[in-house]
Amino acid sequence: MTHYLVTGGAGFIGSNLVAALLERGHTVRVLDDFSTGRRENLAPFMSRIDLIEGDLTRLSDVVRAMQDVEVVLHHGAIPSVPRSVEDPLGVNEANVTATLHVLVAARDARVRRVVYASSSSIYGDQNPEVAKLETMAPRPISPYGVAKMAAEKYCQVFYEVYGLETVALRYFNVFGPRQDPQSMYAAVIPKFITAMLAGERPVIYGDGEQTRDFTYVGNVVAGNLLAAEAPAGRVAGEIFNLAAGGQTSLNELIKVLQEVIGCGIEPQYEAARPGDIRHSRADITKAVQQMGYRPAFSFLEGIRLTVDWYRAQA
Repeated sequence: MTHYLVTGGAGFIGSNLVAALLERGHTVRVLDDFSTGRRENLAPFMSRIDLIEGDLTRLSDVVRAMQDVEVVLHHGAIPSVPRSVEDPLGVNEANVTATLHVLVAARDARVRRVVYASSSSIYGDQNPEVAKLETMAPRPISPYGVAKMAAEKYCQVFYEVYGLETVALRYFNVFGPRQDPQSMYAAVIPKFITAMLAGERPVIYGDGEQTRDFTYVGNVVAGNLLAAEAPAGRVAGEIFNLAAGGQTSLNELIKVLQEVIGCGIEPQYEAARPGDIRHSRADITKAVQQMGYRPAFSFLEGIRLTVDWYRAQA
């Protein structure tokens, strides 16, 4: 049994991690200010977790949450490219300053390891036809990507300077149950699914030929557990792509959803948005070799599970 802290544990990925940790018999503390996380995501677990309602940008809250913790899964953030374009200062505070607070508090509390939720946005649009490798030079094209890159570097430096074990996981377009479709910054899959279930036309920004390595949340949960438990010699101070290793265009996504949902609703096309990456696909070889990572859920299986979940919420 390990004592875990999940920052942003009321969010989409965070709450899925909380569920998985409890299922494995670990003790779980959650730090969340509910600015983007949802209380209903934690409702099934409230009697089994230690919930601290606090702000990652306030160091005293983070210090309080860090006491007696062995492993931190750091997912508290503002995970939105469009919002970072509108509010770069706020996104920097929530993603960079907050991460620095987590690292300082973890160092001082002698936490064993911090697993950081990073992002494929760090790669930017370079070599669009090539799968993204961790050895590629970062070229973010949005303030969000820059913030994720800065926080990643802080993680590596805290390992090199202070010996705090850190692992950064670069997520590629994660989707699944508990993802919020309502926000104007919501990810594309929950927005498409909920629109089509309601008989509405989903909106595609651009021509729909942009591609993503859509990754079911179950694969991300498994990757976090591996990153938390793997020998330090294999993962400490390292960066790993965490994805399915596939490539699906938004137009192809619509066709899959039409088939799974059982409808013929066509998308509505609007102008492309600034900061959006054209093509994104991960090379997951490093995670496979050094962590034993294997994406257990295919894209299609993940879509079916996600559609079923949203249907059940209706």
